[in-house]
Amino acid sequence: MLLRALFASLILLLPAVPSAQSLPRQADAPPLAAADAKSDAKPDRSFRDTSGYRHPALSRTQRDLQNLAYALQLRDYCADDRVSDAFVKEQLARFSRITGRKETCRTLLAY
Repeated sequence: MLLRALFASLILLLPAVPSAQSLPRQADAPPLAAADAKSDAKPDRSFRDTSGYRHPALSRTQRDLQNLAYALQLRDYCADDRVSDAFVKEQLARFSRITGRKETCRTLLAY
């Protein structure tokens, strides 16, 4: 009895599958050329002007803090003679890809 009630409630909760008649036909879809023309136009983003903001976005602050933590770890690797040069160079290259600038043990002092 309990199994039947669970099965019945499950069937009632599932959404109905749309029939083939309710699906849009291929002829109703806009042509690809019109869609491509819309994507080439640059949207107006003047409504997002943040030049007067005193504080940066939280995502920027989070990114800066993550970069700081990574830079401090790399500074430790640079100062430790037991860490191989190849490993330090690889980690610096990875950090350079994250920051977008050429990172060396010397540039880590800026963090």
